[in-house]
Amino acid sequence: MDMQLKGKTALVTGSTKGIGKAIAIELAKEGVNVLINGRNFDEVERTVNEMKAEFPDTFPQNAAADVVDKKQREALFDKYPQIDILVNNMGIYEIMQYDDIDDEVWEKYFRTNVLAANGLSKFYLPKMLENNDGRIIFIASEEAIMPSGQMPQYCMTKSMLLSLSKSLSKLTVGTEVTVNTIMPGPTLSENVQQIIVGIYANEDMTFSEKEKAFMTTNLPQSEIQRFIRPIEIGRLATFVCSPYASAFKGSPIRMDGGMVPTIF
Repeated sequence: MDMQLKGKTALVTGSTKGIGKAIAIELAKEGVNVLINGRNFDEVERTVNEMKAEFPDTFPQNAAADVVDKKQREALFDKYPQIDILVNNMGIYEIMQYDDIDDEVWEKYFRTNVLAANGLSKFYLPKMLENNDGRIIFIASEEAIMPSGQMPQYCMTKSMLLSLSKSLSKLTVGTEVTVNTIMPGPTLSENVQQIIVGIYANEDMTFSEKEKAFMTTNLPQSEIQRFIRPIEIGRLATFVCSPYASAFKGSPIRMDGGMVPTIF
């Protein structure tokens, strides 16, 4: 299905690996020129070269920057003042006990997971409104609405993104600009895969068997009983960026594998 995105320009933060890279790849498949972002210039450049080789009809570019840093964000704005799609994917997470989280940690998570995305959105949204066209997506988590208690500092920021998304969506009334949030469930990133392999390092099991054992023991509420693949989130994000998803406005879009119970 042609998503009618050919020639658009998208900035995907944190797009050298994991969910961000999967979104960048799926957008590029639709002819989108993706600005690859990460803090490490060389890592970003390698990803750009991979994208050029795989999608020669597109024009990926190096948008290396620490978007948490205001000066680096402003330099990014100077270099790329106009985009059609912004995917606020970059974020940090860590299992932490509530008693161990001091004010410095709370502030670090707020600056990284919320204020960086807000700073990018605040710059690009007015330009999208002027053009009456554009997409902003925040990548949150099922933890935003169903905190496990294992990462309270992370959950707080993901809940904030839901609120921010809805507030910004109110500014798009009557336009073809949309602001939405995607809430993935447990996803098989590179780090997660390494953790699963490590847990069962001494077991004679295939990765699929290790994954199933982990899900059964640790995430029995998952209805798919496997980790979501980044490509699945990439495909959803690409659809949300397309003209076919213009009726999604300020929506919290769940892709949690049945983790979150539905209340009628």
